[in-house]
Amino acid sequence: MKQPEYLRRVQGFARRELLGKDAYLDSLADAPLPLYERFADTGLANWWLPKEHGGLGLGLQESVRIVSELAYGDAGVAFTLFIPVLTTSMVAWYGSEELKERHLGRLVAENGSCATLGSEHAAGSELARITTMAARDGDTIVLNGKKAFSTNAGFAQFLVVIARSQEDPSGYMAVLVPRDTPGVQIDKRWDVIGLRSSATYQVTFTGCRVPAGNVLRGNGLRLLEVGLNASRILIAATGLGIARRVRDVCMEYGKSKSVKGSPLAGNAVFAGRLGQFEMQIDVMVNQCLAAARAYDAVAVRPDAGEEFLRIGTLKSALTTKMFCGQTGWQIASTASEMFGGLGYTHESVIGKLLRDVRYVSIVEGGDDVLRDLVFSRYVVPVSKRS
Repeated sequence: MKQPEYLRRVQGFARRELLGKDAYLDSLADAPLPLYERFADTGLANWWLPKEHGGLGLGLQESVRIVSELAYGDAGVAFTLFIPVLTTSMVAWYGSEELKERHLGRLVAENGSCATLGSEHAAGSELARITTMAARDGDTIVLNGKKAFSTNAGFAQFLVVIARSQEDPSGYMAVLVPRDTPGVQIDKRWDVIGLRSSATYQVTFTGCRVPAGNVLRGNGLRLLEVGLNASRILIAATGLGIARRVRDVCMEYGKSKSVKGSPLAGNAVFAGRLGQFEMQIDVMVNQCLAAARAYDAVAVRPDAGEEFLRIGTLKSALTTKMFCGQTGWQIASTASEMFGGLGYTHESVIGKLLRDVRYVSIVEGGDDVLRDLVFSRYVVPVSKRS
């Protein structure tokens, strides 16, 4: 079946800019990488943004396919390019018309990036314990605090900061902050073990002042929960892309490696493992697309923002991220064994793929956190939930 045009463009970009450049992409080169500007030449930068703001308006099913192809080349590049969906979905559904027009329109026009800042060192996965404060001062909001992990923050056009209300300690805000606002300080870029072509930062806010109109409508933690649905499904799709790359790398190795005078690809144990990989990858594809369909079914509704607030966390977003993270890790780990000693060196790309896929089960809620969410939201009977 003929591939859609947008997917052919992505595949061409991956061939030109990513495949065969693993050492560079794994080097923690200065961010943002120049290749992100070249991705904009495909016309697909921020491909999910609504048409009313100048975007292509592609849905999450198309996004799963795009991200899988990008992650096949490099998962860090894929993560950098899609993670703004978390930020923009919150702004698109819960920002004022003025905020949307000013910031989303510019994001499209300039092929820019944005970032969300929620996590903090002490709070960990318990975001209700965050200590970054948002205080009202007349017609402005003043932010003070430190955020631990935020991908793209160093080169973002704007940030959405999740903060506790100083006036109501049990209340939370999501505040849009232009990146060049005084009081925003990038403390450092984290030296991560995988996805090293991406850039994740620690950020401090000191007396950072923005207009009160920059506060998004609704409880900040709830808005973050809604935004995480899309990004969690696309994180799962990076696991799919990595798994596909692992399978193909193993197949190439099997053709060139000889065992007992015959190509390794003809060995029954090797072939059986590749058959197992294919079965697992097929299920990952179907699971990612099913979760994306569930998301798209809500996103196209005229009351999508309100419906997502009612639903909160989609079950399929949680289960898909967990399944693809665990399955991708199993595939990459098994593959590293199949390469023998070579799989434990930097001479083979398998080690990089193994480090890259590990992030799927860590960021935006580790597996234990998501298992607890699935239990409390979807296993415990409604009448017995707190």
